[in-house]
Amino acid sequence: MSILRWLIFVAVAKPFAYLVLGFNVKNRARLVRQGPAIVVANHNSHLDTLLLYVLFPARLLPKLHPVAAADYFFKTPLLRWVSLNIIGIMPIARGIQARGDLLKPLRAALARGEILFIFPEGSRGEPERMAELKSGVARLAEEMPEIPIVPVFLWGAGRSLPKGSRLFVPYRCAGAVGEAFCWTGDRKSFMAKLKETFEALAGEIPGRVPADD
Repeated sequence: MSILRWLIFVAVAKPFAYLVLGFNVKNRARLVRQGPAIVVANHNSHLDTLLLYVLFPARLLPKLHPVAAADYFFKTPLLRWVSLNIIGIMPIARGIQARGDLLKPLRAALARGEILFIFPEGSRGEPERMAELKSGVARLAEEMPEIPIVPVFLWGAGRSLPKGSRLFVPYRCAGAVGEAFCWTGDRKSFMAKLKETFEALAGEIPGRVPADD
């Protein structure tokens, strides 16, 4: 494991999440303690990845990889280096670059016992509003039905650092971890279960203010 990555995780990411954002998590005991596994979460902010990271102990850091769009995180050589060596992303192609078996590197990572972070909404959405879930995670679960899927609902990051903003606001963040489940037998029931689980976890966030309020 990169010493720099470990130092940033321990000395920067964790203090920032817990002291600045006041990150509070329900049902942490439901998290997996080793890979392979897929952690799925809603997505409103770049801070979402940081919040998922700090849920896990430092010993698992080499195994943690957010799945992210290569075209976004490889825009410059510096951003590419940071994305791969500090953030630890698992890059995938999209758009016109999306050719061949896009899930192959994800299956390989899971076969190595790693833990992937996947945001099924795709790109970041409006603060605290769930967008339509994409079925890529269902395809992966179907191909590797023994892999546990761990749902996590995050709240607050979209208000602290929403999409398109460079101004950080120290807004309280919280999360709730759901019970792990595996492939349900068909994509429709899998996606329905995932959506229902997110909705139920959202209701567990203490003091959560719905987006419509």
